[in-house]
Amino acid sequence: MSDEIKTYLDVAEIYRPENAKRNKKVGSKLKEEDHETLDVVRGNPDDVITMSHVDIGFKRGTDLRVVVQDFSLALKRGEVFGLVGESGSGKTTVGRSIMRIIPILNGEIRYNGHLISGNVGSARERELKTKIQMIFQDPSASLNDRANIDYIVSEGIRAFHMYENEEDRLEKVTDMMKRVGLRPEHLKRYPHEFSGGQRQRVGIARAMLMHPEVIIADEPISALDVSIRAQVLNLIKEFQKESNMTVVFIAHDLSVVKYISDRIGVIYGGHLVELAKANRLFEMPLHPYTKSLLTAIPLPDPKIEKGKKIVTYDPFAHHYRYDDVPQLYEVEKDHYVRCNLKELAEYKAFVANSKKGGSK
Repeated sequence: MSDEIKTYLDVAEIYRPENAKRNKKVGSKLKEEDHETLDVVRGNPDDVITMSHVDIGFKRGTDLRVVVQDFSLALKRGEVFGLVGESGSGKTTVGRSIMRIIPILNGEIRYNGHLISGNVGSARERELKTKIQMIFQDPSASLNDRANIDYIVSEGIRAFHMYENEEDRLEKVTDMMKRVGLRPEHLKRYPHEFSGGQRQRVGIARAMLMHPEVIIADEPISALDVSIRAQVLNLIKEFQKESNMTVVFIAHDLSVVKYISDRIGVIYGGHLVELAKANRLFEMPLHPYTKSLLTAIPLPDPKIEKGKKIVTYDPFAHHYRYDDVPQLYEVEKDHYVRCNLKELAEYKAFVANSKKGGSK
């Protein structure tokens, strides 16, 4: 058996769900020093959403495929959190699990300290449906072609009776249409009569009319023309600042995420591999996958772009074993990287040397 195949089998065995508890125990025995890991179980009053050691998977017959494993994350109140990664990395799956569209296998998800993963009471269910909203990636697929815009935008407040009378409902819908750059006469039209950017504005209006506390924006600009992407981004940012909402901005374009986010999390293969403040992630990327994503950002200067060195990420370069399980460690303040103890020492030394060089 070749070394490459053996490494692949070893890595796959480490990440099998039935071995998760054993791997955590093995990893804990290896901690010769008290390294700080990303542990959201302790809780924080500023955290609106916490995900603790969450596993998410899908069943096909008797087979179970786990696509997100041991995922821990704390979303601060009023922040814009960017979640980036390549297609199939688990970004949308994480967002849909917060929305309770996809159930989780293990771990827990909490909203304002209350457990929301699994079965909840009717009162809690009602609260979650009003306080956590989602802007979907495809504006065409997320709108009902048989319903007019008035019905689509006001569907949420109709379902939960969030208006006094018909006049009040129409006033709220009309005001929201104006906020997103659409005219009141558009309320009688149908989704197919609008462009992609206008349909996405309808989706934003539908979500914002509920006055949510958390918005899951699942690649809201990927299906739009470049000319109107900035308008939609500015619209989301405007609503976020106005009501101090928490926004999870899911995307695969790091340049866009940097513009709108306070913190950025990088996800690969269902694992959070790096987490830092937006500016710091661009100044000091540590994980090789993050470096790979950054080099994929096109540069406006053709000469620089032509001479740019592309970094290709090789997941088998880590050579993780049972006795060397990677975890999300804090390399510097508020900067977490998924690595083993050997890599952790290397990252810390690299950061320390960089700071010394910058202070000269």
